[in-house]
Amino acid sequence: FLELRDKYVKKKVIFEDPLFPANDSSLFYSQKLPMKIEWKRPSEICENPQFIIDGANRTDICQGELGDCWLLAAIACLTVNEKLLYRVIPPDQSFTENYAGIFHFQFWRYGEWMDVLVDDRLPTCRNQLVFTKSFRKNEFWSALLEKAYAKLHGSYEALKGGNTLEAMEDFTGGVTEFFELSEPPKELYSIMRKALERGSLMGCSIDILSVSELETRTEQGLVKGHAYSITGLAECDEAGKKSSKVRLIRLRNPWGIVLWKGPWSPNSTEWSTVSIADKENLKKQTVESSEFWMSFSDFQRNFTKLEMCNLTPDTLQGDERHSWTVSVNQGRWVRGSSAGGCRNYPDTFWTNPQYRLKLYEEDDDSEGGQRTCTIVVALMQKGRRMQRQQGPRFLTVGFSIYKVPQEMCGQTQHLQKDFFLYTASTAKIKSYINLREVTERFHLPPGEYVIIPTTFEPHQEGEFILRVFSEKQSTSEETETTIGQTQRKLLEPEEETEEEKQFRAIFKKISGEDMQVCANELKAIMKNVLDKHSEIKSEGFSLETCRSMIALMDTDGTGKLNLQEFKHLWRKIQAWQLIFKRYSKDKTCSISSFEMRNAVNDAGFHLNNQLYDIIAMRYADERLNISFDSYICCFVRLEGMFRAFNAFDKDGDGIIKLNVLEWLQLTMYS
Repeated sequence: FLELRDKYVKKKVIFEDPLFPANDSSLFYSQKLPMKIEWKRPSEICENPQFIIDGANRTDICQGELGDCWLLAAIACLTVNEKLLYRVIPPDQSFTENYAGIFHFQFWRYGEWMDVLVDDRLPTCRNQLVFTKSFRKNEFWSALLEKAYAKLHGSYEALKGGNTLEAMEDFTGGVTEFFELSEPPKELYSIMRKALERGSLMGCSIDILSVSELETRTEQGLVKGHAYSITGLAECDEAGKKSSKVRLIRLRNPWGIVLWKGPWSPNSTEWSTVSIADKENLKKQTVESSEFWMSFSDFQRNFTKLEMCNLTPDTLQGDERHSWTVSVNQGRWVRGSSAGGCRNYPDTFWTNPQYRLKLYEEDDDSEGGQRTCTIVVALMQKGRRMQRQQGPRFLTVGFSIYKVPQEMCGQTQHLQKDFFLYTASTAKIKSYINLREVTERFHLPPGEYVIIPTTFEPHQEGEFILRVFSEKQSTSEETETTIGQTQRKLLEPEEETEEEKQFRAIFKKISGEDMQVCANELKAIMKNVLDKHSEIKSEGFSLETCRSMIALMDTDGTGKLNLQEFKHLWRKIQAWQLIFKRYSKDKTCSISSFEMRNAVNDAGFHLNNQLYDIIAMRYADERLNISFDSYICCFVRLEGMFRAFNAFDKDGDGIIKLNVLEWLQLTMYS
């Protein structure tokens, strides 16, 4: 961002975003707005435009013509946590200092933080902002944040209608839970209080039974099918009754007005039942135009759904903070291959992706003396909102968990149809639902399990990300092959290291907005990265080596690498580079073919003498030296061949039987 902004500042040119242009294609792809839209920069709308005035807060978010109250409710929750807020909205941006008409925001997207750039041309009608705005006419952070989020999803219209949890996750990378208030968990108030203390984001809504009920009002003024933010909780002493407490909850309406007419509304008589000090304190905390208090019991009676996004799983329940790990797996359902549907379809259910989960240690505070491991499983659909123009909506998804029999533990083969015909699931999602992410918490005995993420109906295609959070050490990987699996400690949203920031900058510069690279682009990126982060003098990698790298690391079948796949590849190269340095001649960019046997063994590949001979004949030059490029190419292909073999080795006995097409598929790595 800074590099691009400074470039425009020096040229004295105002940025115009070619990827999200100021025209109808960025607005509504299915219909035009019933008004004349003019795209204007803030300086054309008012005098003295400001990015943020007196800090970004929830009063700066007023809904416009777009039906994205779910997004605005999440933004309002975000303003309660300043650390998170300024991660999403970098505050060092201005309409005066180094102004070039370009702004940026950061969103968590399927395991990675993305920097989204936009210009500051905004849709207006009669010189007024059409969509989200601040109550201050010259403050624009909320309007620009909404534009960046619209760009992330392809258009403003893509934001019409949604679930507050979606935006909460995109702002935090956290894990979400969904509560039906008709069947709340025990001590719901305590759970919510602890969650707010730990920075969790919360929203609520009233379900509708038909489209005709959307945004209709209850007798007491609440809006059905509308997203409210939960911004506070309080307990007050009743006047004259010190032993009696009144529990209250503070909510915010993104429309910027209070419609609640029930008890504890701004002018209700209930305020006379608490002390003057409590009354003044609580009223100071509200913004009269948008926030209101109600009793916690009225909240549970009137609202039907509570949505909670926690920065870490330990904020969901319990008093103590724990050290959690998270395993992240990228996957997809493919029609005719791995889109088997739910358990209702026994002939195809077993073909769904399968992930082995190994739980090693029980929790420190296992309940009732039983040895259990706490895990949170979260299944998220990828890219569905962006694809609305082509028709896709959120699929109805869920997952089941099965205990792996002792005799099958430690194996990696895909469990077959008969296993699921005669084995009941150990745990499963409460219900399949068409949300972007479904999440469930489980307490399981230590052991080995298999998780089956599925769509409800078979033959429905889509991509997903499966996250498994655990209190203690665990592993989760796909059967047959390990795809995109990472594990790290999960505490607060982590700041990127300087190296990761450089990776992202180089990757973004070459890959463009889609953040994916082909072999030619990978070649250029590797040259840049090796120049900055390698002690080995190298001219970079050949196109042939880069193609092999993509064949090895391309987990989603696109023929390209995304940033996550690239970073995984770089970690492998770094490990192999250390071995190369150990055997290189005077720290040059080659090693003797005689030393290659030791290098291969150090990398964990166990070959016979004939194969070592083949490596020398294939990769050594006339002086019997092997260059860094050839060395890496050899290791990439060895890992690819071993991985491909393991995929065909169904019973794990080290012997495979192939037909001619399978043989060709295997040898494509060589």
